[in-house]
Amino acid sequence: MVVKTKLYASLAVAVAVIVAAWFVSDAWKRTHPVTERIIVTGMAQTDFVSDLIVWRGWFTRQAATTKEAYPRMKDDAALVAKYLKDRGIPEGNVVFSAVEIEPQYKNVRISGTDGYDRQFDGYRLSQSVQIESKEVDKVELVSREISELINAGVELNSSHPEFYYTKLSELKIDLLAKAAKDGRERAEAISSNSGGRLGPILKADMGIFQITAQNSNEDYSWGGTFNTSAKNKTALITVKMEFATR
Repeated sequence: MVVKTKLYASLAVAVAVIVAAWFVSDAWKRTHPVTERIIVTGMAQTDFVSDLIVWRGWFTRQAATTKEAYPRMKDDAALVAKYLKDRGIPEGNVVFSAVEIEPQYKNVRISGTDGYDRQFDGYRLSQSVQIESKEVDKVELVSREISELINAGVELNSSHPEFYYTKLSELKIDLLAKAAKDGRERAEAISSNSGGRLGPILKADMGIFQITAQNSNEDYSWGGTFNTSAKNKTALITVKMEFATR
């Protein structure tokens, strides 16, 4: 009889512990609701054409003295300016830098030895020219053909033009809106197919803004790619979004 009494007492204690645990658990759930989350990455991209071009070139002359080289540089600059003007480039879009002067040296074998002596070899003068214009096609063509000045005796070097887009801020805002919409649609699809309902957004972080050449295999970078060598570009942006579910 004593054994049964002790058994019943133990059972009563166990039941009391279970009931108490249930009440504590239920209270925790009511005061600390468990929120399931869906994390998605929305993406948007668009192709666009650059509306600003920057081209740079430079020309040089070398002579025994600066007095001899400088007049030739002035003649070369005049030829370059005339060439650009004849091809419809406004003078306001053309900027010539100051002339840079650099002494030149050459190594001369010392007679009867294996050594060399460094001797003065005159001056090299250089001057750069830059065009910044919204007439992208026109300047791009000029940048390819300006080497014709070599036939006129100008020691000219031409760099590859750089292409930019002046409405990049507006483009970025538009892509962000589209990426956010894409992210919500992805989250809604996941929630619906899981038998739940999508709740409010909890967090959103913008990803890297990438600009690459169209139809290229250009690599993306963690810091963001900003292509300036292609006239036709593709912009891409991502948004990481976190939603609650109901």
